Amino acid sequence: MESHKSAGMQVSEPALKKENPLGMDGTAPEEYDSQSKLLQEFICVPSIDSAWFFKTNNGERSTAMFSVSQPDLLANNNRKHILYSHIMRHATNSLECYWSPFPIEMTGVSLVVPSNLGSKLLVVRNGEKGSPTKLQIVDQSHVEKEIHVDQSIHGPLFTDEWFHGVSWNQEETFIAYIAEEPPQPKPAFNDAGYRKEGSSEKDCNTWRGQGGWEEDWGETYCKRGRPSLFVLDIASGQLRAAKGIAKSLSVGQVVWAPPSSNGYQKNLVFVGWLEHNGFHNTARKLGIKYCSNRPCSLYAITCPFQEPNADNASVSGGKSDCSSIATNLTPSISSAFFPRFSKDGNLLVFLSAKRAVDSGAHNATDSLHKIKWPVDWNMDEHLGVMDVVPAVMCPLDGCFPGLYCSSMLSDPWLSDQRTMILASAWRSTQVILSIDVLSGEVTRISPEGSDYSWTALAVNGNNVLSVSSSPIDPPQLSYGRQAATEDQICGWVWDEVPSPLMAASNKVKALLSRHKFGILKIPVTQPSDELSDGGQLPFEAIFVSCEDSWQKPTALVLHGGPHSTSVSGYSKSSAFLTSLGFNLLIVNYRGTPGFGEEALQSLPGKVGSQDVQDCLTALDFVIKEGLIDASKVAVVGISHGGFLATHLIGQAPDRFAVAAARNPVCNLSLMIGTTDIPDWCYAVACGSEAKIDASETPSLDHLRLFYQKSPVAHISKVKVPLLMLLGGADLRVPISNGLQYARALRERGGEIKIMLFSEDIHEINIPQSDFESFLNIGVWFKKHLK
Repeated sequence: MESHKSAGMQVSEPALKKENPLGMDGTAPEEYDSQSKLLQEFICVPSIDSAWFFKTNNGERSTAMFSVSQPDLLANNNRKHILYSHIMRHATNSLECYWSPFPIEMTGVSLVVPSNLGSKLLVVRNGEKGSPTKLQIVDQSHVEKEIHVDQSIHGPLFTDEWFHGVSWNQEETFIAYIAEEPPQPKPAFNDAGYRKEGSSEKDCNTWRGQGGWEEDWGETYCKRGRPSLFVLDIASGQLRAAKGIAKSLSVGQVVWAPPSSNGYQKNLVFVGWLEHNGFHNTARKLGIKYCSNRPCSLYAITCPFQEPNADNASVSGGKSDCSSIATNLTPSISSAFFPRFSKDGNLLVFLSAKRAVDSGAHNATDSLHKIKWPVDWNMDEHLGVMDVVPAVMCPLDGCFPGLYCSSMLSDPWLSDQRTMILASAWRSTQVILSIDVLSGEVTRISPEGSDYSWTALAVNGNNVLSVSSSPIDPPQLSYGRQAATEDQICGWVWDEVPSPLMAASNKVKALLSRHKFGILKIPVTQPSDELSDGGQLPFEAIFVSCEDSWQKPTALVLHGGPHSTSVSGYSKSSAFLTSLGFNLLIVNYRGTPGFGEEALQSLPGKVGSQDVQDCLTALDFVIKEGLIDASKVAVVGISHGGFLATHLIGQAPDRFAVAAARNPVCNLSLMIGTTDIPDWCYAVACGSEAKIDASETPSLDHLRLFYQKSPVAHISKVKVPLLMLLGGADLRVPISNGLQYARALRERGGEIKIMLFSEDIHEINIPQSDFESFLNIGVWFKKHLK
């Protein structure tokens, strides 16, 4: 028995040996364990999505409501909470804050929007998989009304940065919003053939066909219906779709226009994007996510409940004889978005990305404009557009570099009714600006001596609630106020708001306290005479250093775009890498927004060379200064940052020890036929000639140029191990790009590890995917930088 037992044990030992999970390096289970615990310390900290102020009977006290989100790794989604705070400023200007003891979880809630007066709240629960969308009107004590909207009326409301728009009218009687147009009916078939319209849905042996293909707006908008405008009459619970909007228009960002002098006329203003924006004005919706260069205009239309025919049918049935047609308010300018009416209703102010639209760059320097709004405006009356803040071409050192705004507060106005508050990139930081829309004067109101990045959350009279952070300092709430100095110059004072929100653990604080950061100015080496003045100015890099930084490994971190910015704010993923003992060199190469239009426009046509050289120049700078060890350098980037990472390990293979790329552009000649933004391939490769040359069928010369400017052209020289992280549902840089490069590298004997997140998109932002991707980057870097 014993010998039999012994023999049996010997046979089963290999079977009992546990294999490492798929994708986990067999040499590093302890590393996965320790890093995953550390990463969760960073991931679990909540983020503020929005904030609003409400008036109280106490003049010294204001009530703020915060919408907060927190990743839920187990459920693989984001929890949403509401939290309240009473902020009291005493006569001495001292500040007191009282927070609600616990946050309230808003299960299944897609959106909350308070009314203008703060007496009501709209709570939206978007329907999923064909279920109805639920709209709740909540007053201060109970749910006043709940409306279930069937998919046949409209689909989910849009909550993204472009099409999202929910607006209460001043009287709190109507809500205008943007939701998906109901889907077109699909053809039906049964065993007898095509089933004619009107046949019973319950016929046996019936199935639905696919029907014609409807193009969408690309990345993150796959299978979404056309963004359309609807209005809810709160008293009756009736919904109506806005009439008179062309089917070739996708709409968003709706706001109510000021009422007429008799209070009767009710108009809506919204942004409209033409769907025929393909090459040479052909019918194609090019991807809009991260792309401010899509032509758009402001339009006005009469509220559907304002039509002369009082018996106008609701969207649930019947037809309207409405003669109202949407009026284009900005035909003279190629881009207009984020419309905001001044408090007194005399001005309509909006941003424009006309520099991006006209040049083809996917983001560029914004400009601010205004329209004088007549009290009793007639739809036929032409309104002139005036400049408030033009684009800045080549800023002087330390001066305002132009507007670069990715969002705008729903109520950005100070109490003087002429000053609006905006957050904008300013070189490698984000700052808060005040803009006098009458004079055009721009003032930086966040601290000028600070390298932190600042974001405005809400405006309360003459106070601004903000959040500030740095790469090593988690976000902190502040409450800003205007104050006169001794020489009577009016400046801004920022008081810290004690807050339970975004509180990092003691472990995280201790790890980050060992680091420092600064912003480095990097001179351009041997600038070409062909460059504009702005293209020859220094660019910047954010350097986060460990103690004894010259002995520690360094990660070169590269943003995408290329026309996006790495600002000096807190990033959970970057802070995680910092806590592992890495220096970070975060490069804002030329082409990055925030440095003036000429610097930005210096890059198109020169990708793969100018941006690559800037990254190497920044690396040389910190090496020459004795700040890092040149033998311990990793590189990581997403999208165009991945393009640069794979270029660098091919063009400078001896400069790096390891690399990671998230959804990288590796082969422009392959991407051109598969991406939702083929115009981007032309813009970055061809520069100013892109609009003339662009075609759905690129010439052989263009395909050759695309290949030559791509990382795949240098793949034979790659030596370092590469981690490739891909989103299976990415429409921006489809996985074929990364897989082709990875397989070609493997074919040449290179070390490559591929991770595919099948349900994720370009950002790889589903909580579990985001967690696992950065965990593997940390482990991969640690393994190859010992």
